[in-house]
Amino acid sequence: PWSRCQILTGLFLAMHYTSDIATAFSSVAHICRDVNYGWLIRNMHANGASFFFICIYLHIGRGLYYGSYLYKETWNVGVVLLLLVMMTAFVGYVLPWGQMSFWGATVITNLLSAVPYVGNSLVQWIWGGFSVDNATLTRFFAFHFLFPFVIAAATMVHLFL
Repeated sequence: PWSRCQILTGLFLAMHYTSDIATAFSSVAHICRDVNYGWLIRNMHANGASFFFICIYLHIGRGLYYGSYLYKETWNVGVVLLLLVMMTAFVGYVLPWGQMSFWGATVITNLLSAVPYVGNSLVQWIWGGFSVDNATLTRFFAFHFLFPFVIAAATMVHLFL
């Protein structure tokens, strides 16, 4: 039920969001100020994600306590799910394109340059060029829109293993 709320609020936000570096911040302000209950939808989406993480951490803690890590396939799918949820949250954090989200996109993705041999190429591939720019924001919006459906599919695999 919680993921449905996230997907629905995200869908309504996507109807008014523009993934262009010149207008992204203004479109978020537009959602909060001009869209009927847009401020509520945005807060439900952001705070719902935080609550979702709390539930995930409780679920992991319960799994550790009861030794669920012994079910290797289920546990490994759960680890992949956690990584997918974290990636989705990160690219979603970047979308408002304010100072902090721009900085986060630059610093966190630039950490990939530490990967030997392919690091710089990997960073440029993710950024879509030599710096965080419009291509980066467009890619992050696409990932943030698509990952919840991948997460839903992986959740089904997690449940049935």
